[in-house]
Amino acid sequence: MMARETGILADRAISALFETGRLISERELDRDQIQPASLDLRLGGKAFRVRASFMPGPSHLVSDKLDRLSLHVIDLSEGAVLETGCVYIVPLMESLALPVDMSASANPKSSTGRLDIFTRVITDYAQEFDKIPAGYSGPLYLEISPRTFPIVVRRGSRLSQIRFRVGQALLGEPELLKLHESETLVASKLPNVSGGGIALSIDLAGDKDGLIGYRGKHHTAVVDVDKKAEHDLFDFWEPLHSRGRNELILDPDEFYILVSREAVHVPPDYAAEMTPFDPLVGEFRVHYAGFFDPGFGHAPAGGRGSRAVLEVRSHEVPFILEDGQIVGRLVYEHMQEKPASLYGSGLGSNYQAQGLKLSKHFRI
Repeated sequence: MMARETGILADRAISALFETGRLISERELDRDQIQPASLDLRLGGKAFRVRASFMPGPSHLVSDKLDRLSLHVIDLSEGAVLETGCVYIVPLMESLALPVDMSASANPKSSTGRLDIFTRVITDYAQEFDKIPAGYSGPLYLEISPRTFPIVVRRGSRLSQIRFRVGQALLGEPELLKLHESETLVASKLPNVSGGGIALSIDLAGDKDGLIGYRGKHHTAVVDVDKKAEHDLFDFWEPLHSRGRNELILDPDEFYILVSREAVHVPPDYAAEMTPFDPLVGEFRVHYAGFFDPGFGHAPAGGRGSRAVLEVRSHEVPFILEDGQIVGRLVYEHMQEKPASLYGSGLGSNYQAQGLKLSKHFRI
């Protein structure tokens, strides 16, 4: 099948960006750094603690603002603790020299979102976070603000990921409905397609033991972002169980890991993204880490029954969530071509065929 003229770049095309000098890195890529439809971004060797988050604006380099707003510099070469409630800016190892017809967008990695680490990619002259305009040439920076747990990071840690796109690749609602009819994008008899996406609802009935989610504990030890199964779940999380009412009151100061009622499917020729907050469905934010790769939930890639794990925070007021309530929407985009490797199949993907699942850092 020939590649489309527009669409999200797949793994082979991302690799080609390095070969042609459109993507530059301080050192060789990690073996698993290129994903089916995205590239993991790596932290550089130092972090700037800043007084506040900022936007460079159309006439400023990020380095100009760092000169003015930086409180101190932290060496990441041997690892360092980033504290909750603080804002850090870290230059990334990767930089860009995009062609004029190619733009990019960034998102936290799934594990980053599940740790309640707020991250946003910033470019020079940026007027939006996590958006890289077509033709951008220059460095990339990551704003990091741990919300619930203090974390240990080091040079080479991967907290964010970037997708590249040529042209407009988003599926309109009629196209989305047609794709759902042929591929079952969400396991729902009556899919809610509006606002440019397909709705997901919350599961508050729970599993066979009534487990509906987890609430993050306060004043915990640090989480090392590079170590799998390193930490005891109960040192960091409070399990939440349904008590027959199938509802949950979200407290504004708390962080929750919940799960969608519907299984999600991303066919191999498409990529999906969850909208991080939909003001139409309530005063809360859902899913920091929005990228769903081609092959997520795809049966041949071992993903039958994969549900969306949701990172949820209420805003200013307590908010009651009820079982089956819509909590967000998935938007789908065309890939330029089918990836060489699908999510899950042979990649050791951490969250294929998942139900309610914490990040890979915790053991039960």
